Amino acid sequence: MADVANAADDKAAKKEAKKAEKEAKKAEKAALKERRKEAKANGETLPEDEERLGIGGGIIMAFVVLLILLIWLVIFAFLVKMDVGGFGSTVLFPVLKDVPYVNQILPGIEDYLPQEVVEDEYSQYTTVESAIDRIKELETQIEEMKAAGESNSDYIAELETSAQELAEYKANQTAFEETKEKFYEEVVFSENAPDINEYKTYYESIEPENAAAIYKQVVSQLQNDKEIEDYVKTYSSMKAKNAASIFDAMTDDYDLVCQILQAMDASTRASILEAMDASNAAVLTKMMEP
Repeated sequence: MADVANAADDKAAKKEAKKAEKEAKKAEKAALKERRKEAKANGETLPEDEERLGIGGGIIMAFVVLLILLIWLVIFAFLVKMDVGGFGSTVLFPVLKDVPYVNQILPGIEDYLPQEVVEDEYSQYTTVESAIDRIKELETQIEEMKAAGESNSDYIAELETSAQELAEYKANQTAFEETKEKFYEEVVFSENAPDINEYKTYYESIEPENAAAIYKQVVSQLQNDKEIEDYVKTYSSMKAKNAASIFDAMTDDYDLVCQILQAMDASTRASILEAMDASNAAVLTKMMEP
């Protein structure tokens, strides 16, 4: 119980001490306020207020001094730029002309500093004649480029022609091989063909070069007969006057026209010859004479 009572007394004592401290501060503020009123009435300043005013006044004074210095610097720069009394051009110019930014206040600094030069693409031509000479050079270059392009075009055309010729050769070779195989099947190895030993005996009896020549001639004839047969089918299916007009235009190849007409039936051949030019029909008739 005694401990509880002592703790309560200590708490009460602390509370009383805090209260007394607050009262003392309050009384001190009231006394200071009263003293300020009396000092103001007497035209005096308290020592505490003098210290506070001294700090604030120092800041204001420093700002005012800086402002005054800035104003004087602006005035000085203006006087230098206007070169009043020649001070800027004679005294400061040699000293500050190479100092970046600061040299902008010097009079005539624009003429001293290097200017950015904008290159004119036509400035190199001082006369009309030089410009004309340059134009001629450019035209020559253009012509050379065109000539090179034409040479390339000619080369490409040659390559295309060669490729076309090779394609035709390949097609002809393929057709030749097909005709050869057909010859073997229909002439040599067919059911109605002579005994193969007879072919063997015959080809062995002639020279190899002659055998090859005969073989090529036979194959060529078979191929030619097939082409004539196709021509006959084509022109026989046309109107007589249309076929006649085509044959009239083939005066440089009467041999082919004659072969086609001879392979046609008599009725179709007569209709076409009747529709042809009389002189051309006469020539072809003589060529077809037995």
